[in-house]
Amino acid sequence: MNIKAYTLGAVMTVSSATAFADKHIDQSTRLLNSIQTGDQAAASVINPNKYIQHNLMVADGIAGFGALLKTLPKDSARVHVVRAFRDGNYVFTHTEYNFFGPKIGFDIFRFENGKIVEHWDNLQETAVKPSPGGHSMIDGPTKAVDPEKTEANKMLVHDFLQKVWVEGDSKALSKYIDGERYVQHNPMIGDGVSGLNKAMKNMAEQGMTVKFDKVHQVLGQGNFVLAVTEGKFGDKPASYYDLFRVQSGKIVEHWDTIETIPPQSEWKNPNGKF
Repeated sequence: MNIKAYTLGAVMTVSSATAFADKHIDQSTRLLNSIQTGDQAAASVINPNKYIQHNLMVADGIAGFGALLKTLPKDSARVHVVRAFRDGNYVFTHTEYNFFGPKIGFDIFRFENGKIVEHWDNLQETAVKPSPGGHSMIDGPTKAVDPEKTEANKMLVHDFLQKVWVEGDSKALSKYIDGERYVQHNPMIGDGVSGLNKAMKNMAEQGMTVKFDKVHQVLGQGNFVLAVTEGKFGDKPASYYDLFRVQSGKIVEHWDTIETIPPQSEWKNPNGKF
């Protein structure tokens, strides 16, 4: 399977990697918080000679990151990192933002030799109302457990996305999702397999296309797994970031963001979304 970082969790044992990885989490969180705090020293974790940017509205390099900060009105930005995990040399975060309006975002940072050398993200405007089950886009558990199950949980999530969403086998839902215990944070979908089936039916009746074409990244720590998938939302190319919580071999909770991909003529870097 050609999935970036799919087996990165196996590169270092949990015991030997903990201190190193926790430092990476702290550095990534501090960097994100600097959008609000203005902490210029936080950017020292970025490799000044190599910073590959996949946010298509931001230029490459540390200069691109600095230029982004300069576009924000003074003291206007707010950042609340809700979840932060690591998988080998990758850190992935789930964050509540407010810059140019409230947003929920996932960020992925790749480290080399102690410095961040690559960044991906996916942003969606924060829903005004909770999901049909009463959940926000960010509430729920935040701490990873079951580190020894990381690789099995990543495999489960990859197979779920490939089978159900890429190949379109909706009958396989019950194989991967824990029935009506499944908690859904997507603001348009109810809890349980029944809520997901109802939403899929409603979208089909409305002629709304939700298409998954390729799983690009699967990252995990313990019972939390983040997947990055390319597809279409309606008639536009889209990036899907899906965070899953797994328990006893079943998916029990889901958060996501969907971002449409602008035409290449509008990109500020040549790296692509994925």
